[in-house]
Amino acid sequence: MSDAPIRVLLVDDHAVVRAGYRHLLARDCRIQVIGEAADAQTAYLAYYKLAPDVVVMDIALPGASGIEAVRRIVARDDRARVLMFSMYEDAIFAARALQAGARGYLTKRSGPDALVEAVLALARGERYFSREVAQALALRAEVTPREIGGDLSVREFEILQMLVGGTPLNEIASRLRLSEKTVANYQSTIKQKLGVSNAIQLVHKAWQLGLVSDRLAVGAQPGG
Repeated sequence: MSDAPIRVLLVDDHAVVRAGYRHLLARDCRIQVIGEAADAQTAYLAYYKLAPDVVVMDIALPGASGIEAVRRIVARDDRARVLMFSMYEDAIFAARALQAGARGYLTKRSGPDALVEAVLALARGERYFSREVAQALALRAEVTPREIGGDLSVREFEILQMLVGGTPLNEIASRLRLSEKTVANYQSTIKQKLGVSNAIQLVHKAWQLGLVSDRLAVGAQPGG
């Protein structure tokens, strides 16, 4: 790593969140935030315009997910260093991110210094995982993708988690910036892929996949 600052591209659909990341990273003189993006397409274009050393990418983006953005970037540049920085702690999301070409995965409940450490690690050519993600991946190491719902897309996993948490379709649509009809179609596809036909079966299947706790499996009542 040279004496030049590490050039970082921030990708998150919330401007306030990006501002917080920028402020946090700016506290370290070795890091310079050179650009921001709010969706996958803008992130892809910004990557090739700015050529950052490290990309900090959220998974939950409007339209295509952050993992799709990683896959597209890495397809053009296999040297890309992308850190997924997400609210999702389940091993399946980290596994999908790694399969897409991400070099690290950090959860948003990690301490403030962890983001700086992760960026520095990726800039050195290393990988970086928050402790809880590393443990989750280790526990899932012997499980095949199909056993943990490998047929579901990243977006379908996002919606499944919200459904089993009891989030209404209209609220899911608002969070993901999708139409309620689109979310309803996703719900139908998820049920079909998981081989379930009603809300109770959906919660039970999600519990089997390790996506919800025992408490949620007992109490959640997803719509439809």
